[in-house]
Amino acid sequence: MAKTSALALLAALCACGDPTSERPLPAAPGTCSERPPATRRDELVEELHGTPVADPYRWLEDASDPAVQGWMRAQDDHARGLLAALPEGPALRARLAELLYVDAISAPVRRGDRIFYTRRHKDREKAIYYVRDGEDGDERVLLDPNTLSPDGSISVHGVFPSYDGRLLAYKLSINNADASTMHLRDLDSGRELPDRIDNARYASPAWTPDGRGFYYVWLPADPTIPPAELPGRAEVRFHRVGDAGDHDDIIAAATGDASRFVGVQLSRDGRFLTISHQHGWNSTDLYFKDLSEGPASDPPVPKDIPAPGFRPLVAGRPAIFDLIAWRGAFYVHTNDGAPRYRVFKVDPARPARAHWRELVPESDATLEGVQVIGDRLVLSYLRDAHNELQLRDLEGAPIGPIALPGLGSTSGLVGEPDDPRAYFHFTSFTQPDQIYSTDVQRGETHLWRAIEVPVDTSRFTVEQVRYPSKDGTPISMFIVRRRDLPLDGKRPTLLYGYGGFSVSLTPAFSARAVAWLEHGGVYAVPNLRGGGEYGEDWHRAGMREHKQNAFDDFAAAAQYLITHDYTRPQQLAVYGGSNGGLLVGALMTQHPELVRAVVCAVPLLDMLRYHRFGAGRTWIPEYGDPDIAAEFAWLHPYSPYHHVPKDSPLPALLMLSADSDDRVDPMHARKFTAAVQHVSDRPAWLRVERNAGHGGADLVQQTIAREADALAFLLAELGA
Repeated sequence: MAKTSALALLAALCACGDPTSERPLPAAPGTCSERPPATRRDELVEELHGTPVADPYRWLEDASDPAVQGWMRAQDDHARGLLAALPEGPALRARLAELLYVDAISAPVRRGDRIFYTRRHKDREKAIYYVRDGEDGDERVLLDPNTLSPDGSISVHGVFPSYDGRLLAYKLSINNADASTMHLRDLDSGRELPDRIDNARYASPAWTPDGRGFYYVWLPADPTIPPAELPGRAEVRFHRVGDAGDHDDIIAAATGDASRFVGVQLSRDGRFLTISHQHGWNSTDLYFKDLSEGPASDPPVPKDIPAPGFRPLVAGRPAIFDLIAWRGAFYVHTNDGAPRYRVFKVDPARPARAHWRELVPESDATLEGVQVIGDRLVLSYLRDAHNELQLRDLEGAPIGPIALPGLGSTSGLVGEPDDPRAYFHFTSFTQPDQIYSTDVQRGETHLWRAIEVPVDTSRFTVEQVRYPSKDGTPISMFIVRRRDLPLDGKRPTLLYGYGGFSVSLTPAFSARAVAWLEHGGVYAVPNLRGGGEYGEDWHRAGMREHKQNAFDDFAAAAQYLITHDYTRPQQLAVYGGSNGGLLVGALMTQHPELVRAVVCAVPLLDMLRYHRFGAGRTWIPEYGDPDIAAEFAWLHPYSPYHHVPKDSPLPALLMLSADSDDRVDPMHARKFTAAVQHVSDRPAWLRVERNAGHGGADLVQQTIAREADALAFLLAELGA
C-alpha cells in the first residue's frame, strides 16, 4: 500500500521533526536503593483450552479503579524520582533540546490557489499549521496548537482542506489520543462553521470536487460501547457543509465486525466512491459506486456488499488491494499473486478479475506505493530496505526515475493527479528531513527547503549487514556508529526493532540515535520478518503462527552484534514500542542472557487478553484469536506476561506508558511491570506519560524528557 496519501501526509504534518518522539541515585548500575511500591498479587488461575493460565495482576486492567490509579501514581513517582537522579540526564536533555528544537517545514499541499504546510519553530512546543495564497503570498497562521489550551493538552490530529482551498476540516484531540472531534472553517472569511462531528477517530474527509460536502467514517459516541467493539460500529457517512454532524446521511451501515477497518475515498473528479474493508494488514475488500449513474441503472448486487448501489471490485481474496480512480479507470496496487506487489488497470464497466490488465509487473524490489501525479504513475519502491521513485505513463510505459539524494527514505510525492508539480521529503540515518520539489512532466527536481540540525553527521558511518536467523533465513540490518569508534566488543549498543504489520524500518534521521552515537554507542536497526521491507511473504513469515520468527530474528541480531565485536551482553540494550514493545518483551523473557537493559514503550504483552481492550480486535488477523484453541496454541507460548522467567536474572526494564493511550491499552504495561518486579532484583520502573496517547505527547519538551530518561537509564545500566 502507499505509505502516505497527500491528505494523510497533511494529517501528519506535525511530525516534521524527529520521529521518535528527587530521590537518591541507585548505588550502582543494576542495583536499586529503593524497592518499587508493593503490588497486590492474586492467586487467579483459569483454564483456557485445557491449559491452566495464571493471571495474578488482572486487577490492574481496570484503570478506573481507585486502587489502580493509586498504584500508577506510586509507580510513576518512584520511576521519575530515580530517573531524575541519573547522571547523564541533564546533558541528554540539553543535547536533545538542541536536536529537537529546530526550525523545520513540511512538504506543502496545494488546494486551489492556496498552499498548506506546517512549520516547527525552535521556540515552540508544537508545529504550527500555515496557509499561503499562492507561492508568493503572505504566510498566515491556520491553526496554532500551542494556543489551543493552557497546558498543551489539545492537539491537532489532521487538517483536510477542500479541493478549492476555501474550506478546512480539522480534527482536535485531547491528550493526543486517537479519539477526536472534527470542526469546519471557512477560510475566505475566517469564520468557524457550526458543523461538528464527534468521535472522528477514523474520519479522513473525502471532499467532493465542489466542496459542498465530504464522505467520512463515523463512530458512535456512546460511552457504554466497549472500545474493543468500536471498529465494528463504524459507518460511512456523508456530511453536507452547514448541517449538524449528528444527522449526516448514512451511506454504508456498520459491519458489526470489530476485526475490520472501514475506509472511504472519492475520486478526484467525484465520479467513483469506493468503500474498503481491511482485514488486519492481510487482505482488503473493495466496493465501488459510479455516482454519475442514476439509481435506475444500479444493477442487482450480492447481499454482502456494504450498501445499495455498490458493486464489488474484489472481495474475499487473501491479499491487499489499493485503488486509485482517474480518468475513468481504476489503477489497482496489490500483492495478489505478487508478494512484492504489482499494478493493474481496470475498466469499471468490466470489473471482473479476469478483465484486469497488468500495467506494472512484480519485480525484485517491493512496490511499496502507487500514486497518480500529473497524469503519471509514481511508483515508490523499497529496494533492500531503502526507497527508489520511478515514473511511468498511465499505460505503464517506463519514463524514468525521480532522483533521490542517496540511500534513504521517502513516503512518496505530495501532489495531485491533474498537476505535475509535487513535493517530497527525504531522510537517512545521516540526513535530517529535507523537502524537495519536482515536476513529473519536465523531470526536474531540486531542493525546496533545507532543514538545519546542529550535528556533524560526517562523523558517522552506516553499514548494512546480513546475518542468519535461527532457521537460517538471512536478515538485513543497518548499523550506525562513529567512524573513529573502535570495535573492541565493549561499545554500548542500542538495538531497535518492530517486526510486524508490514511496517518497514528504513533509514531515517533520529535525535535519539544521534545522542546515543555521541555517547560512544552503536545504533542498530534490523529488518525483521513481519515487516514489509521484502514484500508480503516477508510480512506473513512473521505474523500469526509464524510470529516467533520475528523474535528469533531479533535475538539473532543481538547475537550478531555480540559475535562481531560491536558489544557484549552486559552492554547491549533494546528499545521498541507498540508491536515493537511486544518484540522487546519477548526477547527479555526468552533470551534474558543476551541483553542488559530494555526500554519497552506502549506495548502489547498479554497476548491472551489483548483482543478485549482498545483496538485489539482489529489486530486478530495479524496475531490470531486466543479464543480459538488452535490460535491460542501459538499465542500462549510467547506471550511475555505469561512467561516472565523466575530462575534467570532479567534485564533492567524501563516501561514507558501513556495515560490516554486509547489504541494499546496501558493494562499491558501495568501487568507486565508488576510481574517483572515480583521476580527481579534489577530495576523495573514504570514511567507514565501524562496527557499523552499512543504516540506520546506532541509537546517537544515531553518528548525530550521521555527520550532523555530512556537514554540515561540505558547508559546507567550499561555502565557507559
